[in-house]
Amino acid sequence: MGSPCEVLTDGGDKQLAGRVSLLVAEEAWRIEDKFSRYLDGNIIHRINTSQGDPVEVDAETGHLLDFAATLFDISAGGFDITSGVLRAAWVFDGTDNIPAQADIDNILGRVGWQHVTWADLRLTMQPGMEVDLGGIGKEYAVDRCMAMARSATNVPAMINFGGDLAVTGPPVTREAWKVGIEGPGVDAAGKRVALRQGALATSGDARRFLLHDGVRYSHILDPRTGWSVPDAPSSITVAADTCTQAGMMSTLAMLRGTEAEQFLAAQALLHWCRR
Repeated sequence: MGSPCEVLTDGGDKQLAGRVSLLVAEEAWRIEDKFSRYLDGNIIHRINTSQGDPVEVDAETGHLLDFAATLFDISAGGFDITSGVLRAAWVFDGTDNIPAQADIDNILGRVGWQHVTWADLRLTMQPGMEVDLGGIGKEYAVDRCMAMARSATNVPAMINFGGDLAVTGPPVTREAWKVGIEGPGVDAAGKRVALRQGALATSGDARRFLLHDGVRYSHILDPRTGWSVPDAPSSITVAADTCTQAGMMSTLAMLRGTEAEQFLAAQALLHWCRR
């Protein structure tokens, strides 16, 4: 997950706000340590090195795997936490180097939640398969940290994990939290949103894409083909009650490619889409 955690408070006891910030940071690191695919020894490392053996997981991990399975089903396989192995073929380094079809085909045999056996907190994957919870872990962390902040104090707070964020309520000293949505390009001005409650999450490829023969290849890959989602927006931001819900809807919309705007228009959620 690896995104910076920022906690802002408005009004109230500054010492109490400091303690809340510490609690939030501890929870953020706990989730990072437990679910990051970059770390050895955690549950994700155990799963990814199981080589076909079943792995028993705890209830929290099971909750996230259940959610991932639900997203896989409702996206018809477009969202798949086993697709991270495709990074071996795709390197979004600013060049125009796209992988050969043969390289993608060699990896696709290790992609597919439908090949996973998951029941009763026991996960069994084929040798060579991996899971990566990065697509849902950050939003889950925001919501967990938000719950902790609410239980510790009634001081209004905003918790921001690299652009995926939530607020406990409207600030005391101003009308709303002002949140910027980055525009296209590194230095381009974006939109400012007034947020009084709920959460925002963004999916996009503002900095991670390839250009080859005039075609833009997003880092958002379709696990069914191994290729970038064609004609996906450069950025989608969704407002919802929770960060998990906002992240789910922005991701599902991004996977629709050319139909992203139609999908978003059909949802009863505030959103912003950039191409």
